[in-house]
Order: sequence, then structure tokens, then C-alpha cells
Amino acid sequence: MSSNVGGHRFVLGLYAALVAVAGAAGYLTGTFVSGLSAPRFLFLVPFPPTPVGFAAYGALTIALVLGAPLALVVYVSAGLDDA
Repeated sequence: MSSNVGGHRFVLGLYAALVAVAGAAGYLTGTFVSGLSAPRFLFLVPFPPTPVGFAAYGALTIALVLGAPLALVVYVSAGLDDA
């Protein structure tokens, strides 16, 4: 089976899609749930309790949680010998 999408492009596309879904979920949470308190990114940076604040918080959190291990895998796999 051949595919037009390479492995790296697929993983990056999936990563971007997951970050976008997290941002959309944050926006919807901020829109439809009332009485929310302000989220704090990494327990340090406060975001406003608005739909845009929750969207940014969700996207940044998922980007960090998924991006750090992904970057580590890329770094380790680049040092491996295929032979």
C-alpha cells in the first residue's frame, strides 16, 4: 500500500488537529458553562475566564502535554542507527 502522506506529515497533522480540537473544546466550555473560575497555565499564568481564555488554555495545555513527549521521541529516534 502506498500513501501520499509521509509519517512525519501525518504525525504533525494529527498533532495540529488535536491542539485545534482542544482549543475548540475550551472555547465551547467557556461559552456554555457558567460560573467558571480563571484557569492558570502551569499554575503560574492566569487566563481570563472567557471563551477565548479557555480556548488558549486548552490549546496551550494540550500542545505542551503532547508536544514535549513528541519532541523527545523525535530527538531520540534521530540518534538511532537504522542498520
